[in-house]
Order: sequence, then C-alpha cells, then structure tokens
Amino acid sequence: MLATGAACAQAPSTLPEVSVEATRHADTDLGLKNKATSGATVDISTQDLPASLSSVSSEQSQERGDFAVTNAVTRTVGLSVNSQPGNGGLSFSSRGFTGVNSVGVAEDGQTLGVAAGTLNYPNSIWGYERFDVLRGPGSLMYGSGTMGATINAVRKAPSSERSSDVLIGAGSHGQVRLGVGTTGAISDTLTYRIDAYGERTDGERALDNPQSQKLMTSLRWQPASNLRFDLTADISDNKASRYFGTPVENGRIVRSLGKYNYNVSDSDVHYEDKRLRAKAEWKINDLLTLHNELYHFKADRHWRNIEAYSYDSTSSTVARDDYLEIGHKLQQTGNRLRVSLSPGDHKISAGWDTSEAKFRTSSNSPYGTPTTVVDAVNPDHGYWTSPDPYLARSATQLKQNAFYLEDAWSINAKWIVMAGMRRDFYDFNRTDLLSNAKAGVDLAGTSWRLGLTHRITPLANVYAQVSRGHDPVGSLLSLSATQTTYRLTQGRQAEIGWKQQLPNEQGEFTVAAFDIDKKNIITRDPQRPALSIQGGQQSSRGVEVSGAYQVSKGLRFDGNVAYVRAKFDELLEGSTGINRAGNRPTNVPRVTANLWGHYRSGAWQTSLGMRHVGDQYGDNANTNTSKLPSYTVADLVVRWDVNPKTSVNLAVRNLTDRVYASSAYSSEQWLLAPGRSFELTSQFRF
Repeated sequence: MLATGAACAQAPSTLPEVSVEATRHADTDLGLKNKATSGATVDISTQDLPASLSSVSSEQSQERGDFAVTNAVTRTVGLSVNSQPGNGGLSFSSRGFTGVNSVGVAEDGQTLGVAAGTLNYPNSIWGYERFDVLRGPGSLMYGSGTMGATINAVRKAPSSERSSDVLIGAGSHGQVRLGVGTTGAISDTLTYRIDAYGERTDGERALDNPQSQKLMTSLRWQPASNLRFDLTADISDNKASRYFGTPVENGRIVRSLGKYNYNVSDSDVHYEDKRLRAKAEWKINDLLTLHNELYHFKADRHWRNIEAYSYDSTSSTVARDDYLEIGHKLQQTGNRLRVSLSPGDHKISAGWDTSEAKFRTSSNSPYGTPTTVVDAVNPDHGYWTSPDPYLARSATQLKQNAFYLEDAWSINAKWIVMAGMRRDFYDFNRTDLLSNAKAGVDLAGTSWRLGLTHRITPLANVYAQVSRGHDPVGSLLSLSATQTTYRLTQGRQAEIGWKQQLPNEQGEFTVAAFDIDKKNIITRDPQRPALSIQGGQQSSRGVEVSGAYQVSKGLRFDGNVAYVRAKFDELLEGSTGINRAGNRPTNVPRVTANLWGHYRSGAWQTSLGMRHVGDQYGDNANTNTSKLPSYTVADLVVRWDVNPKTSVNLAVRNLTDRVYASSAYSSEQWLLAPGRSFELTSQFRF
C-alpha cells in the first residue's frame, strides 16, 4: 500500500494536452447536411432529396452584412427580388416565375393565405436559424402558389443550454438596429427562447424612412424523451418604406430625380402581424410518430399613397396619379396533422391540413382623384385627399383541406426512390359589402413528385425527378367575381441534378437543370379579344450551379450562377389580343450570379461579394423602354473578432455607389436600389 501510495505521489499531476478544433460547417456548405424538412415531409437529408433545396444560415447572412430577408435569400442561386411597398416586400422571381402567387414564403413549413398579392412576414433574419429555398413546384409541401420556388424560414429552437446574443448596429442615413436573443432552461423539462429585434433608418430620400420591430417567443415542454410540446407566440409591427419608385424617361433612369420622393407627406404603409402556434410530437415507438400543429395568424395592413408618377422633362414636372387607400384584415386558423411511419426500408408520412381564412378589404376605389402636378426637383408633397370614400368593399372566406402521402424507399445503399401525392380542396366565397352580391367557387388541385437518387459515393449523389404543381390565377383569398369562373393553373417540371460534398468538409457544390411548363394562365379569347379566358401557357428551361470551397485555412469562396430561358408559349393581351408568344415574362432576368471571397488572418476577416442580375422587362410586351438594365453590385465586410464572444463588423454596401433599378413598379416607373452605405455592427455572445 505504501509503495502504491508512493508511486501515486510520484505520478505526473498534469494530464496530456488535448487539442480540440471546432469546425464551422456554415463556412463551406450549401445545406446538404441539413435534414430536408423544407423539401419533404419524410425524414431525409438534403443530400438525398431528389430536388433542388439550398440553405443560407443566419451566420452566413450576418457574415455578409445581410439583415433583411430579401438580401439574405437572393444570395442563393437563381433567386432575384421584385419587391415593392405595395406587395409587402417579399416578392421574388425564380425559374422564370414571379410574384407572391408563384414564389411562396413559409415559416417552419406553414404558409399564410395570400391576399391581394401581398406577403410581408418575415422581413428580417433575426430569430431564425436559416432560410431554405426549395426550387420548382412546391405544391406537394405547401399547396397552391409555389411554382417557381418556396422560401421557408426555420426558427431558432429553445435550448437547455443557457446562452444570449446581442446585436447593436448603426450606419449611414440614420440606420440603427438592435437585436436580443436568449435561450435556456426553466426546469428539467421546460426550455424557452425569446428574440426581440428592431431597426429604423432616415432613408436616402424624404418619406423613405421605414422602421420595424418584432418579438418572437418560444416555450418547449418535454416531459419524456418521446413526447414534446412547443408553443410560439409572435408579434411584429412594420412601418415600411413609402417610396414607390422614380419615373424614367424613354426607358432610362433620370439620375437627378433619384433622390426625390413624390408621395404625400401623410402617406402610410403599415403592417401588423400576430402569430400563435401550438405543436405536439409523440414518438410512440420506432415505427410510428404523430405530429400535430394548431395555429392562428392575424394580419392588419394599411396603405395610403400616391403610387404612379410620370415625368415631363420639358416642364421639369411630375404628374401624380393613383391616389390609393387600402386596408386589409386577414386572419387564418388551421390544424396540421401528420403521421410518420418507418417500416423496414421505407420512410412514410401521411397528413391532413385544414384551415379557414377570412379576409376583409377596404378601399377608396374607384380612385377618382384628379392628377396633381409637382416640381420634379423641389416637390411639394402635400397631403392626402380623395373624393372617393374609404369603405369596406368585400369580405371573403377560404376553407382549405389537403391530404397527402409521401414515401422514401431506400432500395439499397445506392438507390432511393421518393414518391408523393397531395390533393388540395379550396372552398372560396366572396361577398360584395356594397351591393351584397355573392360569388363563390370550389377549386381543387393535385400535385405529385416522383424522384430517384443514386449515391455514387457517400459524398456524391445524382438525381432525377418529375413533379406537378399548381398556382392560382390570382391571390386565392381575394379572387374577383370574374375570377371565380377560373380553375387553378397546372405546372409540370422535369429536373436532373448532382450534389457533391468534398472530402474533409472542404466544400460542397450542386448542379441542377430543369424544364417547366405552366398551362391555363389567363389570356384573351382569339375570337373575342375583349374576353379573358384560360388557355395561355408559359415555360422555362435553365441551369443552376452553386459551390463553396475552402482553398486554404484562411481563404474560401462561395458563389452561384443561374441561367433561365423563360417565355410565353401562348398569350394574348389587351382588348385587341396582341400576341406575346415568345416574349419573356415581366421581372425575369435570364442570368443571376453571386460570388463571395473570404480571407481570414488571425482575428480579422475580409469578405468581398458581388451580385449580378441580368436585364429584365417591366412589361410582357418586352419594349426597349421597359427594359431594366443589368447590374453588378459589390459589397465589402471587414470583421474583427475581439474575443471568442465579441465581434465587430464594418459593412460597405454597394461599394462602387452604382445607380440601378432593382425592380419595376411599371414600365415608366422603377424602384432605385440604395446607394453606397456604411454600417458598423457589434455582436456579443454570453
């Protein structure tokens, strides 16, 4: 015993040094390692999914100086923005299809009913883990209105490990932002997460001074390892920009007008959202899991603006038209029930989604206010006036039921077959509150996807798929009386692709080629051009390439490029039935590209990025005067990691101060993008 004690006394008192190096997957990935929760109802990885699904994490977005959702997601392949204050700011173009009725937006897989072409939530990345983009028809997952793509915001979940984040930022034009996020355990079974965020700016021109704030709260109760309950409650208030664009002259930007706003002084664009959800997940055994989600959403919106401007260079004046005042009251209540099965080599899910949405709109239609004229370079904004009364105009109700079934079958270690089908039923009713006239329609759409994935190696997959989806002819919650005679449009896609992870987590890349046809779009009757009918068709074909590569310990690149050839195959427009066949749809660029280079030396990192968007048209006629020129914009971010828990970023956006139009309000009025700006942000983690 003594000998043993002596030996112990002489033994070294220190342990051998162990070096642990953490790997930041977000640096060099496109989301291939993530579960494909935004692209499938079954448990499968993005690598194995026979569809194009990519992600941008909150860490990647902040590294690039992106805090708005529109900036973050348009860094992904093939996605461009055509947002305006009138459509809520979340309108995009993907694979040749544009707008909120073809490119959907969801949060944790749940979409809010689209009314009057408006989507406005979420508008900032704070509180979200990542944003996934599923390209091509997404009706199997999300229902109607997702032909081009679907953007799904994935929330940060509560954690038992206590942590907090604080973001403070200030920059050009009075830009200020503040974000706070905290999570932790209340007890052994109860955890929470709270995210609060607010931002404001004075803007580059009068009345272009948006401000917003939101509060996101989550509570998770896990009384057993196989049973979990989640409750989330959110509220947001967004006073958006009141800049509706700058008039152009003969298809050219008049630079001297870019710093002016021609709206009225008491104009208003205001969105308020409230959301409540309760989720439950019960894993009964290794074979069977039940999921249920009950939710209620509410949105209140108001617009009061002069929205159309026309420039007269001879007199140096701007004529103002379209005195619009519009109000929305929207609420939606629903339930989503899903059963997951894992028999043998199959992963199967079956579900029933049901919801009821009510929408009430008020306006001063028919907008009879006379034209007003102001000086082009010294505009007297004036105040809102309209001889047309602001009245409640219509009330609509939309009941939806959807049933779906999906199966992922691992035939062997090399091959996976995925098949899924969904049937949506929509019961729409509309009441004109002035005349009490009623209209209604029952709509139904079938969507499906059949895909095959081949694992060449554990890190490389090729896939092929065919799918079918549907879009409405207009926002489902606000169909007009004449639109109730139409049915859903039908779309078909064929896609092939390659997904590759590089050894040692050095990078990832993906390639996808697609062919989409969409039928039954609104056109004109060839025999009676004054009559609108269904029967038009548009198509798109293209290629998308994305990649991320760690060149060395200090240098890495990520980027993407997309080419799409979109056209109308059959389309007659106007009272005389002008043929638009062969023309490119509005707001669709043929080429989009992003490239970022990041160089790290010690505690410092420099990131330089470029975004390119090809030319696009402001109308289906494809006239030269409606053609928005292509643009390439550079951004620079310098980061200093003061210590492991504190970082400081200096972001310079639009480094070369490029003057360009990001989207068209009309063929004669374009929205100019912000010029060069600087912002300093600090983030603290504890």
